[in-house]
Amino acid sequence: MVYRQDFNQLYLRAFYRLALMPTHMPHFLLQLDRQVFYFINHTLTNPLFDGLMPWLRNPRFWIPVYVFIIVFSIWKFKKYGVWLVVLLAVTVCVADFSSATLIKNQIKRLRPCRDEALAQTITSRVSCGTGYSFPSTHATDHFAMSVFLGVVYGRKWRWVWLWVLLWALLVCVAQVYVGVHYPIDVTAGALFGACIGFIFAALFKKLQPQF
Repeated sequence: MVYRQDFNQLYLRAFYRLALMPTHMPHFLLQLDRQVFYFINHTLTNPLFDGLMPWLRNPRFWIPVYVFIIVFSIWKFKKYGVWLVVLLAVTVCVADFSSATLIKNQIKRLRPCRDEALAQTITSRVSCGTGYSFPSTHATDHFAMSVFLGVVYGRKWRWVWLWVLLWALLVCVAQVYVGVHYPIDVTAGALFGACIGFIFAALFKKLQPQF
């Protein structure tokens, strides 16, 4: 229990420090964030990524994965699977609401596709959107799901960790590549989402210790 509390506090402190960055970011760090953004958004440009990345950050592209997780969990583990799916859904709802509604509206960082400093160099590959940039809700949601699934299923199949983290990481990179988020946005979203995923996975194991 002490370890879990320390682990959660570590993540929350890291996220809190990242949350202060967009409004209190040192100049060198702001420049570094933009330089890494430029590298991913501009330098890595190629026809394959141009076609693939907009799909990787689109939730509809991952519908077969979502359906598989739900069907497999309930088919394989019956009532435990139902609990797993319900808490996974709650995990996503908490991650999405806290990121998109609570935090973004407090930080109010502009997206790179709306940043005048990048107007001459940015390559926008999707619609910029109307919301703010920090943190990335896509990153928050997918890391919340990935860590939840990794903690719950990783005890049975360790290789699950590789695939769920790769999945979330691809979504994060795609968000930067298409021009709608800075690297710090997706990093903060990943940390925050991972914390939420861990908390709800721990709750699942507490509610279903036989799993």
